[in-house]
Amino acid sequence: MLDKSGQPGNNLAEHAMGFLSQTVKKIVFWTYPRTSWQWDVLCVLILVFIFLTPKSWFENTEYRRSHMAQMTIVLAADVIGNQSDRANIERQARAVAGRPEAHVNAVRERRDNSGRLIAYEVDIR
Repeated sequence: MLDKSGQPGNNLAEHAMGFLSQTVKKIVFWTYPRTSWQWDVLCVLILVFIFLTPKSWFENTEYRRSHMAQMTIVLAADVIGNQSDRANIERQARAVAGRPEAHVNAVRERRDNSGRLIAYEVDIR
């Protein structure tokens, strides 16, 4: 069998490649009408993606960790053994907050009217 140029060719292979390229072109440029079964399949695939995609695919834990809200923890002075040990105060605050990876921004002493140390306020993020 001769092709358009007059050379012998494989008409079945050319037809299959033409069909495949036309199908890819239709999918890429989406030339299907809205009332076709292809449109229905696309809508179903979009819904399946929306409802069955795991939430973990879209979580950005680095962003969430860096933008967590600041919170203040109040620790009683008697909970802290050595009051000059800032590392121990920070460790206790992280344990109370339940966030071992938290960053301690500030530690402030809270005193009563007589000037006696009663607690520490620890800002963590």
